[in-house]
Amino acid sequence: MIPDPVSAAASRPSEQQSNSGHNGDEASAAEESGNENRQKRARRRKRPPEELENVTKSKKAKSQRRYGSVRKRKRPHVEAVTLFDVITMGRSAMRAVIDGWMEAYAADTEASLLDLITFFIQCCGCKGVVTAEMCHTKGDSDTMDKMVKELVEDLDEVAGLQYKKFLAFPWILTVTWPMAADSTDYPLIQPGSYGRWFHSELCDFVSVLVSQCQHSVLFDSYLMSTLVSLLAELSDSHIRAFRHTCTLAAVKLLTSLIDVAACLCTGVEKSVELPKAQRPSRLKNQVKQEVTQLLEKKAEIESMMDVIFKAVFLKRHRDVLPEIRSICMEELGLWMRSYSSVFLNDSYLKYIDWMSYDKVPDVRLKCVLSLQNLYGDPELLPQLDLFTSRFKDRMISMTLDKDNEVALQTMKLLLLISKTSQDVLSSDDYGQLLQLVFSSQRPLAATAGELLFFRLLPAANNNQEGLNQEDAHRQETLARLKALVQFYQNSRLHNHVVYLVDSLWDCGGTLLKDWPTLTSILLQNPHSTSLGRGLTEAEEALLVEILVASVRQAAEGPVLAGRSGAKKVMSVREKKVQVEDCTNLTQHFLTVLPHLLSEFSGRWDIIASLIRIPQYFVPESPQADKTELVSRLLAVMRANLEGHSGADVLDAAARTFLSLCEAETMWCSTARTTRDSMIQCWVDHLKELLTQSFTGATFSADEETTADILATLKKLSAFHNCHNLTHWNLFDLLSPLLAMEGFQEGAPPEVLKETLQCLCYFVFWSLSTSSEILTSRDKAVTQRVQLRIVSETSHRCLSHSDHSVRQQAFLGVCDILTAHSYQHHVWDPTSWGPLPYTPTPKLQVALLSFVRKNVFVGRDSDEESKVSEELSTEDRMQELHARRSTLAAYCKLIIRGVLEISMAADIFAHYAEYHNEFGDIIKETMYSSRQMDKIESARTLVLSLQQLFERFKREQESSGTPRSHQRVQTFSGIKELARRFAVSFSDIVKFRECVVFIHRSGIEFVFKDFVQKPEGSTPAHLSYLSVLAEFSSKLLKPDKRTLLSYLHKHTCEHLVDLREDRWQPLLFYRSSLLADVEEAASHGSSDRKQTGRAALSNNKQGSKAGAPQSSSEVQVVHRFSNPSHKTQDPKRPSPTQEGVLSSCLQDTDDPDHDQDDVDVEV
Repeated sequence: MIPDPVSAAASRPSEQQSNSGHNGDEASAAEESGNENRQKRARRRKRPPEELENVTKSKKAKSQRRYGSVRKRKRPHVEAVTLFDVITMGRSAMRAVIDGWMEAYAADTEASLLDLITFFIQCCGCKGVVTAEMCHTKGDSDTMDKMVKELVEDLDEVAGLQYKKFLAFPWILTVTWPMAADSTDYPLIQPGSYGRWFHSELCDFVSVLVSQCQHSVLFDSYLMSTLVSLLAELSDSHIRAFRHTCTLAAVKLLTSLIDVAACLCTGVEKSVELPKAQRPSRLKNQVKQEVTQLLEKKAEIESMMDVIFKAVFLKRHRDVLPEIRSICMEELGLWMRSYSSVFLNDSYLKYIDWMSYDKVPDVRLKCVLSLQNLYGDPELLPQLDLFTSRFKDRMISMTLDKDNEVALQTMKLLLLISKTSQDVLSSDDYGQLLQLVFSSQRPLAATAGELLFFRLLPAANNNQEGLNQEDAHRQETLARLKALVQFYQNSRLHNHVVYLVDSLWDCGGTLLKDWPTLTSILLQNPHSTSLGRGLTEAEEALLVEILVASVRQAAEGPVLAGRSGAKKVMSVREKKVQVEDCTNLTQHFLTVLPHLLSEFSGRWDIIASLIRIPQYFVPESPQADKTELVSRLLAVMRANLEGHSGADVLDAAARTFLSLCEAETMWCSTARTTRDSMIQCWVDHLKELLTQSFTGATFSADEETTADILATLKKLSAFHNCHNLTHWNLFDLLSPLLAMEGFQEGAPPEVLKETLQCLCYFVFWSLSTSSEILTSRDKAVTQRVQLRIVSETSHRCLSHSDHSVRQQAFLGVCDILTAHSYQHHVWDPTSWGPLPYTPTPKLQVALLSFVRKNVFVGRDSDEESKVSEELSTEDRMQELHARRSTLAAYCKLIIRGVLEISMAADIFAHYAEYHNEFGDIIKETMYSSRQMDKIESARTLVLSLQQLFERFKREQESSGTPRSHQRVQTFSGIKELARRFAVSFSDIVKFRECVVFIHRSGIEFVFKDFVQKPEGSTPAHLSYLSVLAEFSSKLLKPDKRTLLSYLHKHTCEHLVDLREDRWQPLLFYRSSLLADVEEAASHGSSDRKQTGRAALSNNKQGSKAGAPQSSSEVQVVHRFSNPSHKTQDPKRPSPTQEGVLSSCLQDTDDPDHDQDDVDVEV
């Protein structure tokens, strides 16, 4: 593909003045032959064309035998043709081929050098033609400058070619390729493993080339000059393939030259450090001469490095392509570490500082990784002091990078700096970095945990006299735990202990899993010796939480809610360690936990934490066979439950008993016996209390008895949530409490709330175990009766004066109805199941009314705004959570089919107004209802829009003359709601029927029962068409034409003058249906056939009437006109109306205009 430079030079006119025309003919014939061979090479790549090797036949055959002999030794069935094929042969074969190329280079420098040039151009994926001509103007500087200015990179649109002409002395190369060629399709960016493989092979080729040439042709002032000029020119191309590939080759060339320079430096040092005594007198001059030669070569190499840096790196480190910027930053880090004497200074470090602000994460990542390599070398740290002081703030800020990998590697960099230079980061810097232990990304949190462990929890020196090894270890552990507790208290992030333990687990697992020492510190008497705990009550509570969190971490692993990046699959070694940890903790806490529970029996917060530990016990432990240990633990747990009725303690105890009562555990029988005995005792005690509390139909218990009843109800409710207690028939026991609710002397609100919750749990268990307990129809009827009683009781409680009772009644009845609907749908017809039950209409209305009053609270109310301002952020979040739970419970009734979809109309009406608070819930309800019934869901959307519109009209009429600003805002809110509804129809083909139904319903809503009066009134709901126009973009073209006909059907009998402002909504809606020009033309042609005759007849009637009119009185009326409206005075439309009319009606230049969309009457 590259012609012979001799022939190319001979073909130039300036070189042919002394030759005859015969030589010119030979040159043209050779050129034609070259073009023909270039076309053949595209079909036969493995055959070397004559122009490709740029040598004579003998030289070409010699080169072919040379490359082919190496290839035959590796792969006999493939023949190596060009250097480009060498990269497919591996590094070992690459060395042999490059050695052969060097031999050819010594024999024929120009031909071999052109082969190397062709190699780099082919690596760019160039499939065009490369031509070369000799440059013989080296001595003439003026001619050189003129020639360089003529080197261009342009395209020929007429020929369909683009070309680049550049100087690679002693040649002027021209690369020509088709414009249609994809410049983004080249080997370096191929997807999959091929692109990575080619990247590696190209880098290896450059490295091997320089390594093999470093002792010979590298310093001939010819090879490197040509190669550097080639790569510099191509890396400055606007073609991405040239720029990307040659930039990579150039920086790798510089990296290889640095290796050569390092070898030269080593040689100089060895020669200089050789003792003079070991040097023979006759060799001193020879050694001095060798050192001088090495220094000269080193200076020449550094000169080459400087040229490449200035010609390539300075231009490309800010390239528009992020891959090129990443390559430059990655190689710059290698240069600084490999050749620090030249590159490790502020002149080069500034580029890393600049590029750390790059918008592409990969570029920032390469900068951080380069710095990690620098700071990892202790010998380079003194040269980085100034850079560290200036770049520290940027590194700290990059720990909050939006890219997780960049943030992680930056944290690792700061950890490395902290270990090597302890005085670089200040206490404020550490305070900012250590807070990342609570990050949602586990790798980043684990690295921050390592920094915390290294900074605050170092191992202390055991130099205390008079202490044995055990006491010294306990004292050291206590000091480290105090530091950890102090850090957690200063962070002020409560309820995040498990995340702190997870962050420290990889580096501080040995400390956190030292459960014997932790429990000994907690059990130690603080007044016995000087080695007492020395912990405050708050520190004791935190230490217990850390203990329980470490137990959970050892048993379940690093999977936490809200934290990502953890390994989802454990290795065999990790599973083995987990099993060992679970066995150890079971064996230890079966013995120690009863003592801990007894020690802190008066602290409910510590009991709530400690009582969760048995949930992580494993039955494979050797201590599990000892039933006396389990019995003792259960007895202590039961004793603690007798004295505590807090929600946290009861919930943790119920879950612990559920774990111990599982069938596969070895202690299940003992745990079940203890649980049943405890619950029976609570039930008997509650019966006794209730008997004493009722005096006829009045609840007459005193405060002490009421508190006792409430505590017992809380215990039964908490255990009923996890355990099936239907055997004790709590429904009959607690029903009298709700029966008294309507009386003035009923039970207190707290008792009613717990009673409602306990009865809901009873119904849940009854429904979930229907296949077991429903063995006859009578039992099924009894179950439905219980469900009806709870529903009716909850309905009455919805009007209770206490908000907590109302909230519990609403959530309870919604959950019961949802569970009943689910069980009814999954019921097996071959056995008895739940009987159908539908909530009464009054209950349905009451539920909707409760949602309106408690969820969609008015925002403009002054009282509401004052209350909202008084609440703290935490209280506001809890209030929002309660409102979301209420709305979600109601929406589940609609999704499960308990309520009709139309009951969601009021919910959908608040979609736009409360989008930030409840948008996700309403949107999911909308999509789920659409899957149930598309048309019914669309009808509900229409109903919500129409209800809002009618409410708006009533408020507008009742308020007299309201301020226009308020009216516009309200109407714009309805349009915004319609727009959000329209956006939900993403698939216009799938929901085609729904959108058409919305339009038909809207047209009917506007013109329903409309009778036009003689003065030309408009429909009352005409402005609703502006709301309906929001759905026009979701219509298909055939549906638009159908709806236009349907609109014509409803307006053909009415007088419609589009010039008047009152008919603008109709004009706007019609314009939305005629948005497409083709649709307008199609509709206009169909209208001609229907209205043309009617228009002519109207004109004739007007002329027969003999009512003369001047030519200036021209009236433009919509095609759906009434003859009786002819005497009305015309009104000229505004320019905006004229524009809309021109898009809706036919152009007035149409010769059939008098028979089309308008009637012209004179």
